[in-house]
Amino acid sequence: MADDIETRTKVTILTATYRIKGYIDLVPGARVTDYINDAKDFIAITDAEVRESEGRIVLHVPFLNLSRDHVVIVTPGH
Repeated sequence: MADDIETRTKVTILTATYRIKGYIDLVPGARVTDYINDAKDFIAITDAEVRESEGRIVLHVPFLNLSRDHVVIVTPGH
């Protein structure tokens, strides 16, 4: 269980419509850029909070698959 927590990396992802905060699982030593580049069609995000650009929470779910095609900006941390 401790290993799972160590591989979780906080991210904020912006799409054209939403701001998504949550966690992605990185292999130790990997970069967020590598994870995004290696992702196939979807990015798996856990403990995901999705907000509209105005700040209203749209949903908060334990798991979200985000289409990589919709990603505009990804930043580590919140």
